[in-house]
Amino acid sequence: MLSTNSYGKQPRNAFLRPAAMSAFAFAAATLLPCQQAWAAGTLAGTNIENIATASYDAGAGTIDIQSNTAIILVDELLEVTVASSDPGDVATTPAATNAVLTFQVTNNGNGPESFTLTPNVANSGDDFDPALSQIVLDTNNNGVYDPGVDTVYVAGTNDPLLTPDQSITVFVLTNIPATQANGDRANVSLVAAANTGTGTPGTSFAGAGEGGGNAVVGTSGADGEASGFFRVDAASVTLAKTAVVADRFGGTTAVPGSIITYTIVATISGAGSLNNLSINDPIPAGTAYVPASLTLQGAAQTDAADADAGNFNGTRVSVALGNTPAGQTRTVTFQVTIQ
Repeated sequence: MLSTNSYGKQPRNAFLRPAAMSAFAFAAATLLPCQQAWAAGTLAGTNIENIATASYDAGAGTIDIQSNTAIILVDELLEVTVASSDPGDVATTPAATNAVLTFQVTNNGNGPESFTLTPNVANSGDDFDPALSQIVLDTNNNGVYDPGVDTVYVAGTNDPLLTPDQSITVFVLTNIPATQANGDRANVSLVAAANTGTGTPGTSFAGAGEGGGNAVVGTSGADGEASGFFRVDAASVTLAKTAVVADRFGGTTAVPGSIITYTIVATISGAGSLNNLSINDPIPAGTAYVPASLTLQGAAQTDAADADAGNFNGTRVSVALGNTPAGQTRTVTFQVTIQ
């Protein structure tokens, strides 16, 4: 576990490399070239020094004198912003595991600061509350959640330590209840709070700033927050089955020897897709399957369990439809003979 002082300052851990105060400008420019540097102004711990001079004529020449040096130590300003990195609602499905929302946490203060990250999956005004799985830090800085590569966050153990204007990508992973309906939305928020302290803007923590100065809470309250949203895209399927009889006399009577043609239409509605959809139909008692009569979308299917989607195993026909998008239909036909 990383050590901290009484104000929550941490030494840089394996996630963030050490940098001397004199290297902060270089680090920020290198890590975040697209951001304006030093939004918070002069670095905390900087001494602002000023000396006044006076001169006067002393007959034999001019005498110059200096005042004492006035030294002002720049205090640390505690500022942070949290923003959702997702362009809109993140589509998910019922019973999805480790569904990902992406956030950006930025230190807008003028000194290095570590932040505690706190998610909230139970916000009001939405349709459901997902179950929190874990928070993950973007270790390789590619903006994409990489399981097994990025670092699982543990509060108080690897709180991200950010230099001024440095950002980190944070992933909030949740599990979606299996009962959610199409279009349901969930609001998940993330709070980043400065470990040195939070509070009303202007609150000062004596001696807690970088370089021994004070730490002063900025306009953000030193605890930024942002929300992201999941939207459930739930597809469903309905089956419609019809039967047409053709007897050996050219009519439609159901007598021994007549052929029944079954047609099954699967209609996928809602949004998203159904994964591994399959249709199975047992051969009715009192009938016998007509060999090689199975079709999918009008294309003949072999009876053997081979490369095509159809199969007859001696007691039932089955057709594997795979991942089927909403808004589409699939039609299966086969025939039996009345015995």
